[in-house]
Amino acid sequence: MTTENKVVSLEKKEDIALIRIDNPPVNALSHAVRKGISDAFFHVAGDEKINAIIIICAGRTFSAGADIKEFGKPLEPPGLGEVLNRIEACPKPVIAAIHGTTLGGGLETALACHFRIALSSTRMGLPEVKLGLLPGAGGTQRLPRVVGVETALKMITSGSQVNAAEALKTGLVDKVVTEDLESGAMAFAREIIKDGSPLKRVSELVDKIVTVRGNASLFDDFRKSMAKRTRGFDAPEACVKAVEAAVNKPFMEGLAYERVLFEELMADTQSAAQRYYFFAERQTVKIPDIPEDTAVFDIGRAAVIGAGTMGGGIAMNFVNAGIPVTLVETSQEILERGLGVIRKNYDISAARGKMNIEDVDRRMALISGTLSMDDIAGADIVIEAVYENMELKKAVFSKLDQICDPDTIMATNTSYLDVNAIAAETSRPGYVLGLHFFSPANVMRLLEIVRAERTSRQVLATCLALAKKINKLPVVVGVCFGFAGNRMFAQRKRESDALILEGALPSRVDKVLYDFGFPMGPFALNDLIGLDLGWRRETSTGATIRERLCEMGRLGQKSGAGYYRYDSASRTPLADPEIERLIRDFAREKNIPQREIADREIIERCIYPVINEGARILEEGIVTRASDLDVIWVNGYGWPAYRGGPMFYADNIGLGKVLESMKSYHARLGDEWKPAALLEKMVSKGKLFVKSG
Repeated sequence: MTTENKVVSLEKKEDIALIRIDNPPVNALSHAVRKGISDAFFHVAGDEKINAIIIICAGRTFSAGADIKEFGKPLEPPGLGEVLNRIEACPKPVIAAIHGTTLGGGLETALACHFRIALSSTRMGLPEVKLGLLPGAGGTQRLPRVVGVETALKMITSGSQVNAAEALKTGLVDKVVTEDLESGAMAFAREIIKDGSPLKRVSELVDKIVTVRGNASLFDDFRKSMAKRTRGFDAPEACVKAVEAAVNKPFMEGLAYERVLFEELMADTQSAAQRYYFFAERQTVKIPDIPEDTAVFDIGRAAVIGAGTMGGGIAMNFVNAGIPVTLVETSQEILERGLGVIRKNYDISAARGKMNIEDVDRRMALISGTLSMDDIAGADIVIEAVYENMELKKAVFSKLDQICDPDTIMATNTSYLDVNAIAAETSRPGYVLGLHFFSPANVMRLLEIVRAERTSRQVLATCLALAKKINKLPVVVGVCFGFAGNRMFAQRKRESDALILEGALPSRVDKVLYDFGFPMGPFALNDLIGLDLGWRRETSTGATIRERLCEMGRLGQKSGAGYYRYDSASRTPLADPEIERLIRDFAREKNIPQREIADREIIERCIYPVINEGARILEEGIVTRASDLDVIWVNGYGWPAYRGGPMFYADNIGLGKVLESMKSYHARLGDEWKPAALLEKMVSKGKLFVKSG
């Protein structure tokens, strides 16, 4: 065996050369890897004793793609495209032996080989679009030639992965093996040598693209099909353009066009935001005083108190991960209704092909319902999901303290309340914390883990590990009213409510924020959630527009009217003159003059207070880092990923601009607009929230 460098080695087994990549943890295609591959091909391409070459990777995966740490820096030659062209031009058969997650540049490397063999557990994809990019080393040009244009478009614009069986069916791989990959690849190479199989240079394949050449409608139809899913994102359209070039241009011209598009995206703020966010997600589990090797408790059984919408959704997360759950309710009727909703959710998933009936039955079998809290004794974790009332929650925890084992983790799903006060109702506050799931809990990925004053490190580490197991994205926050996400959200709600009284109709505010990138505006969102959430007729005073709408029976989509009206056949919000009159009359009653409000003011007043509150949260140490706030807002509140999150956005537009606007609105609108001390300090020192200077 010879070593090209520390991460690439060359081994010759009789007449077959194995080029082995060993660059843990994911065999990223760093400069050293690229150079090692290139040097290895220089050595073996002209070796008369070698009849075939296998590229294989050590560790748990074939290459998972480019080294993202090199993005935005001058690229040291050779570039990946240059290396792949050398591989494809090799006069001897080159086989990619792939396993694990073969992604991005890793799959592009495999596509440059003449043949591909995969372990049956392999998954393959081109996820660059999720970083605001497109495959920049020939992926958009080679993949359509191998799997066909429509399949390539779907894979490239979504970044989705395919398994080995799907890859074999589409021609992405030539063979699948179930056991030893290296032995399988060696046997496959010997078959090729024996049969004298012609080299399949993908750049020369045209069968799957020539039939759609000049067919503009295929691409137009695809653009329409992805329009809703990709709204606001630049990269998906660039991906489509690149695949169009693969169909209609010679290969080398297509490669050159792909590169132009890639560099345009790389230089754009959208990709910078998405690449920043990629790292931000991975930072959330890094808590300064929690070592990575902190011992965690085994969570083998869970219990949930409350079988309502939240409790049922929380229970589904556990059974999806194979963890049995005991669901506790106060009446048989409510319990059966909750179990029925869970079953209905699973049946819908089965009808959509996401699971089969056996999967549904298996999950339902893991849920047991009870009316007695005594039945949860022995659970490793108990999550309270009762009505948002402090006295009720305190009573639940006082009882849990008597029932649960000494080392049971006790969590509250409160959205706003003081977790320290709840923990004080127990004799073991170190085992108490908040697990704030977002609704619908079985769908939303975000989980705010609320660390109380006395929550133990081991309990916190256990819940971070548990979040991963139940497929949640955890962000650790401290105790304050609304924690991080809802505390910031309250600022937007205050200003959007004020704007409609000052002259901007709900439909106008919603459109401006929708155009900014949110999936819907605040008033359409209120109608979707239900305006009566937390409202009680007996205590309603008509002091807000929302209260008056509830008093009128306008509860949102479920009643056919809220801030908008809805017909029975559609959930499309329709402007209602009655609401316009109600708002005008309310503003007149409160002596609030109405005026024309520019789109810019709507954005500033709905976004800048969110940023300012984020700065206050950082001042108070409620979160570990500013990027945690961005993760919360992208995952919990629909902030567009291509804008990175509110704190990244603030850096991008300039903290000085945000501060200047905050001061202006402070002078005009009052102390709710007072700039955070941290914001003023950062501007004075020229610092940023999340980006290096």
